[in-house]
Amino acid sequence: MDEKDNSKLETIERRRFLGAAGKFGFTTAVVATGAGTLLSDEALAFTAKEEKERKAAAKFEMIIGTQSTLGASRGMAAMQLDFKENIQNITNGAIYVNLGHSRKFGVGKVLANKVQKGVIQCGQHSISNLAPFCPPVDLINIPYWSADNQSYVSLVTSDVWRKTVDPKLAKAGFKVLWYPSNGARTFAVRRGGDPILKAADLQGVKFRVPGSPMLQQFVRLLGASPTPVAWGETASAMKQGVADACDVTVTALWNAKFHDVLGHITLANSVHGGQVYSVNLEWYNSLPANVREALDYASDVTARQAYAKMPAAESYSKADMMAAGVQFHKLTPDALAEVIQMAGHQRPEYDEFKIKFAGSLDVFEKLREAAGTINPRYIIDSL
Repeated sequence: MDEKDNSKLETIERRRFLGAAGKFGFTTAVVATGAGTLLSDEALAFTAKEEKERKAAAKFEMIIGTQSTLGASRGMAAMQLDFKENIQNITNGAIYVNLGHSRKFGVGKVLANKVQKGVIQCGQHSISNLAPFCPPVDLINIPYWSADNQSYVSLVTSDVWRKTVDPKLAKAGFKVLWYPSNGARTFAVRRGGDPILKAADLQGVKFRVPGSPMLQQFVRLLGASPTPVAWGETASAMKQGVADACDVTVTALWNAKFHDVLGHITLANSVHGGQVYSVNLEWYNSLPANVREALDYASDVTARQAYAKMPAAESYSKADMMAAGVQFHKLTPDALAEVIQMAGHQRPEYDEFKIKFAGSLDVFEKLREAAGTINPRYIIDSL
């Protein structure tokens, strides 16, 4: 099948998805897509009937707001459909999971706010989106100490992270069910711009960053101009020249269809672009103990599935963006060493953040040690 045929099939599938979502709901359309039955009217009707019966039999409904697009599981191990199935199966049908698209519940900080307020029970979004509600999670955005997949997973599943950060998340009204790995942040430049291959290439660049003070400090230390832009507005900001570059991961750029926005992506491996499945703590605590235990187990099962899938997802995202004309680069060892020297975690400018968010420099060092320790949740770094 050639590229033209592929494009035609994708258009048909998208039309069928939108039609199914309009008739049966977004969740049914996603389930049918995952099962490969979207193009069958009979199978689609059966799926809708089954979803209706599952929802009616469940004691609790759990809406998961998701910002990933149709077909995102191929290039981004967010695992929404797997998580839904695991929750429903492992709770023995006690919880029915309804998937809510970003058009309904928003993305980024908006989505996290919906979870905090209890508008929805759960959200899949960037860990950085929790920083406005729980500043200590911004520790993850200190550069060059927990950027790769394994370091991130080791850190956020460690005892010291649970003791340091989880109580503060709880105070803000959140519990993280599990932490999807999403790869390291990049130096991604809009079409028409030059690739960032060394620190000097960042001088004066209007660099889009999220609301994280840590990432703004990182960009500033490298001589670029930090330009805070909400995630939902980033693509248009880069097309219009409001921002020249951004720090988003390869998988997230692929998922958000930045194929025609970017000219170059440099694998800077600076900060992990980790995700979370955050849940409203009050709702979670209202569940019976056996249901909470089953939900926790379903979360752990899904996390392990996602970590196994991540290398293939990253590889596909990169290959697909390359096919669209995006050029990929890596920092040379010398260039990487210079960037780390200028803006890495060892810089004294980060000490105030370490003390404020971790409690002390000693606790931060314990977190750094945890990030460097491979634990039973093993994940391969492919990029």
